[in-house]
Amino acid sequence: MSAGTTAYLVVRREDGFGDVFPLIAGQTYTVGRATTNRIVLKDDLCSREHAEVSYHGGRWRLRDLNSLNGTRVNGVRLDDEWELAPQDDIYLGRTHLLFVEDMGQLPDLPQQKGQPQSEGVAIRKRLGQTRFLTPQPELVDDGTVVPGQRHALSRDLSLLYRLALDMGSASTYDELCRIVLDALLEAIPAEVGAILSVARDDRDGPPAGVRVPSSDIGKQLRGIELEVTAHRHRDPSIHDYKRVSEYVSNEVLASREAILAEDVARDRYLRSRESLSDLGATSLICAPIVFGDRVLGLIHLYCTNPHKALDAEDLEFAVAVAKQLGGVIHQMQRQVSLSAENRSLREQLHVESELIGQSPAMKEIEQQIARVAGTNATCLIRGESGSGKELVARAIHYSSQRKDGPIVCLNCAALTETLLESELFGHEKGSFTGATEKKIGKFEAANHGTIFLDEIGEMNVGTQAKLLRILEGHPFERVGGSVPIRVDVRVVAATNQPLEQAIQEGRFRRDLFFRLNVVEIRVPPLRERKSDIPLLAEHFLRRFVRETGRKIRGFTPAALRKMEEYDWPGNVRELRNVVERAVALGTGPFLDVNDIWLSSLEIPAAAVSAANATTYRPLSLEEVEKDHILKTLNYTDWNKSQAARILNIERSTLDRKINSYGLKR
Repeated sequence: MSAGTTAYLVVRREDGFGDVFPLIAGQTYTVGRATTNRIVLKDDLCSREHAEVSYHGGRWRLRDLNSLNGTRVNGVRLDDEWELAPQDDIYLGRTHLLFVEDMGQLPDLPQQKGQPQSEGVAIRKRLGQTRFLTPQPELVDDGTVVPGQRHALSRDLSLLYRLALDMGSASTYDELCRIVLDALLEAIPAEVGAILSVARDDRDGPPAGVRVPSSDIGKQLRGIELEVTAHRHRDPSIHDYKRVSEYVSNEVLASREAILAEDVARDRYLRSRESLSDLGATSLICAPIVFGDRVLGLIHLYCTNPHKALDAEDLEFAVAVAKQLGGVIHQMQRQVSLSAENRSLREQLHVESELIGQSPAMKEIEQQIARVAGTNATCLIRGESGSGKELVARAIHYSSQRKDGPIVCLNCAALTETLLESELFGHEKGSFTGATEKKIGKFEAANHGTIFLDEIGEMNVGTQAKLLRILEGHPFERVGGSVPIRVDVRVVAATNQPLEQAIQEGRFRRDLFFRLNVVEIRVPPLRERKSDIPLLAEHFLRRFVRETGRKIRGFTPAALRKMEEYDWPGNVRELRNVVERAVALGTGPFLDVNDIWLSSLEIPAAAVSAANATTYRPLSLEEVEKDHILKTLNYTDWNKSQAARILNIERSTLDRKINSYGLKR
């Protein structure tokens, strides 16, 4: 009996006794459904303030507070104040309470059919909730603070707060369990403590937990395997741990309520098949570690000192710790799951970033990637649309020391000027119409990683100036913001446009071009590496067969020959789409000529010109100049001023050359 306690109200249930409410002389206890009551009953038939128990004249007395469904004592409806006597039955709504002045006055319960004989285990209290998670009106009675209770609660809350900080710093599940055990034995006078977990697939990870439905509970419990994760004895010389009663563990697993048990010396239901009398245990606490509908494990505590015993306050603290531990384990599970998913996604991205091909051109690109990946140099990747520039950028990232960081991609041609600046640098709430909240930009998201800027030639000049400052190491600010932000980001840019021409036309900054073009990697079009077409086609075939489940084994020689003879104006992207279409529509085990549908588009003229430019022709400088001036005039539709700017000569000089070469429209 706790100091000052003169009586108890004990919840009577069909299978035993539930919560125990100590009554301290000189105090008044309101009983009802509202959380402001001293004794809170989770019973929808109880009124918010149903009844009142008070102590005066040396006796405990009960009176009804005009409740809707009334209060009955020993079957008699209460109309006036009732003087309580030991073993009085009190009925409030569906709740059955028993009044006793000593816990020894609780009647013995008949053994239920089918329930194993525990031979000595006396369950004194069951607890599903803890007062640490609910308001504490019992600390104040008519303005008077109860010093003993306030001091004990303050101490326990301090321990729980410190425990929460320590649990948050735990890096592994085993370390977490050791921290919890230390805190439990600091707050509770138990000699032995242990944490049992549902068997884990991964020894380094937290338990996944099991659901224990109420139906067919015996069969479910037999399938649960508990393993000792951590244990501790107050005597540091004792390292062995013997499990407490299997009967008690199964009771807790079945009810999900913590148990305080006494008189356990004769319990013979032990997993180790050894008697607790060998341990000298006098009382024990078993609390479930639960999150949601999953049982994650159990907390076991037992006391061996005959002059000490675990009490209801210790049970309250153990339940609070168990609930806190369940939440932390759930977060650990979530972190482990997210880490595994992150690794899986990174592996998938790495696979999708592999360059396919054995041609000399691809070998040269792979060698360039290997040389540049170990540096932080800015890269400019040039090539036609669909040739695989983004794959080269990903290969650079995953071959570098930044591979554990993020790679963030942005297509500069897909956004307007305002949106592009917001995407790159972020914006503050209210900085422009539609900015309803703060947004982190791509550069911040790519910190300690790589940012890939595709179609860099489409970026407007104003945004180019900001990008140049970042590349030179200066901080930037979000749109509408004033706080300077520094990032550690490697920039890889790509374009399919002739940036030199854009510089001549004033659409691209010359200084930004030189800052981006530290390392230039040219990705050849597919028509220049036709030996890679069979490898790429087989790669895409395996991928789409795996995704669709189609039973296609390969290409016929005629189908491969048809693909090798095609010029592929859309490059690798077009080849991928052709194979995907063939897999979706093909009917036989092999894809034949009729399954390979090719477009009638021609190679862009600019690409043809670039290809022809690589072919040597024995021409004089005068012939080269004449041919180039004529092509420039045709490109500008004979706008002489624009042609002069591209050729970087005066308009009068252009007129003289037109006359001297006899050029005509």
